[in-house]
Amino acid sequence: MAHLSLRPQPIGIFPAPTGYLVIPPVAGAEEVCSALLAGQTPDRVPDTLRFYTMALADDWQGAWHALLRDSSPEAHYNRFVLRSDPEVYAHLRREFHGDLAALLDLVAYMGGLRDAPPDVDAVSGEVAACILPAHAAHALARRQYDVAIAALQRAVEEVRHISPLFAAQLLDRLATLHTNISQSTAALQALRDAVKLISGSRRVDLRAYLTLRLGMLCQDLANGQRTLLTEANKWFQEALRCCSIERSPELYALAHYRLALTILALAPAGNGNDTVRERAIQSLRESLRVYTCETHYEQWLNAQVTLANALRISSGSSPADHLREAVRLYDEALASRDQESDPLWYARLLANQGNALFHLGEIARARDCLIRARSIFLANRDYGAAALLDEALVEIESRGLGVRG
Repeated sequence: MAHLSLRPQPIGIFPAPTGYLVIPPVAGAEEVCSALLAGQTPDRVPDTLRFYTMALADDWQGAWHALLRDSSPEAHYNRFVLRSDPEVYAHLRREFHGDLAALLDLVAYMGGLRDAPPDVDAVSGEVAACILPAHAAHALARRQYDVAIAALQRAVEEVRHISPLFAAQLLDRLATLHTNISQSTAALQALRDAVKLISGSRRVDLRAYLTLRLGMLCQDLANGQRTLLTEANKWFQEALRCCSIERSPELYALAHYRLALTILALAPAGNGNDTVRERAIQSLRESLRVYTCETHYEQWLNAQVTLANALRISSGSSPADHLREAVRLYDEALASRDQESDPLWYARLLANQGNALFHLGEIARARDCLIRARSIFLANRDYGAAALLDEALVEIESRGLGVRG
């Protein structure tokens, strides 16, 4: 057999091994391919294609058995995808040519049965796009970054008009590569292109993931630039429109946490920003519906402390309630980590807690927190931070309480 009888094929879109399976030219196959190319499971699947729905459900053994009575070249290839036997590979390689042979070689390479990915000069479209990422990985292993980038860029162009969904996934890989070699501008462009390609897709899970990823990259690169922070804000909100705490709790929590950080960066402490900061506070509360000390300690700690800091500087409609909540959150964070593990972090939290207590009017407790923090800063030679606390302690002393120690 020289070429696949049915094109385009939904290859490369789903995780392996399903993403390597091909659809034979049976009745109803075109409609199934059209749905799969968009990342959707079709409503109606002919019995002759039930192997594919089994594979989508990770029932690869069932899919393999469903193909046993089919003697077509596609079925032989699909069975090899599901069970990559070296003897079967040698036999099929003598029988296959063209597109199907290239895909067979790709599966053999991914399974360790050959040393290099197949040549792509004689293939095109989704077949080339499926093989080219293997060339990129092969080049990356040899630190040939330009070769890897060129392979992924060609893959995107090969499939851009066949399956925008597949092209977006390839752009996501390209963005990762650009990021890993510090090509930030190119990484941003790749993700922006990916998000544009799936703007009308029904795959809301992928839209949520890509918009979150784009927002995080904008945020990480912003370095105080309002343009990038504003763009990040937009993408985080888009991610949250595409996901829910029920469907994807971790993505939901991360999007809310990152959105809160962006809002706080755009609305620093000061008059006139309380309404904006209230939105950040609400997002932090949403992230803490998922992040708990027991299940996501580091994420919980970051969100907990950020929420406490936001409450401390936001007067809102009930500033005393905010301050009391901040003090409680600081207490919980401090109790979760011993001082020796990160003394400067511990001291900063104590200082912030002391500040909150001071504004609550709990002067004696505020003084104790600040003295403890100052002692830790001095012990770790952070004299600048200690000097700032000296100023705060002088203000406390002016209230007639004095400073001991």
